[in-house]
Amino acid sequence: MYVYSFEKLEVWVEAKELSKVIYIVTKDFPSDEKFGLTSQLRRASISICSNIAEGSARKTNKDKAHFTTMAFSSAVEVLNQVIITEELGFITKEQYSSIRKQIESIANKLNGLRNYQINK
Repeated sequence: MYVYSFEKLEVWVEAKELSKVIYIVTKDFPSDEKFGLTSQLRRASISICSNIAEGSARKTNKDKAHFTTMAFSSAVEVLNQVIITEELGFITKEQYSSIRKQIESIANKLNGLRNYQINK
């Protein structure tokens, strides 16, 4: 089976794992949040790894960097929503801390990837 270039990126693997964590923790959100924070968090987390994948298929480094920037923006969006969900009591402080650490790792790797793409 062919392995695409994005599948080899550590940041994509981490972003995919974050998405799975987000899906697991949002299962326990209140049902009235189904179309609110649950949906928004899930879509934003999937957007991180999806933009990494889509950007890897672009021809120019400028185009690739654009999608890496969008992935970074989605990571910050997830962080914002995770802060709110913790303050609302939808997730525990431990879940919040763990997810925040994952986001920080992903954001740092995305910054490095973007710098590489721009300066290549």
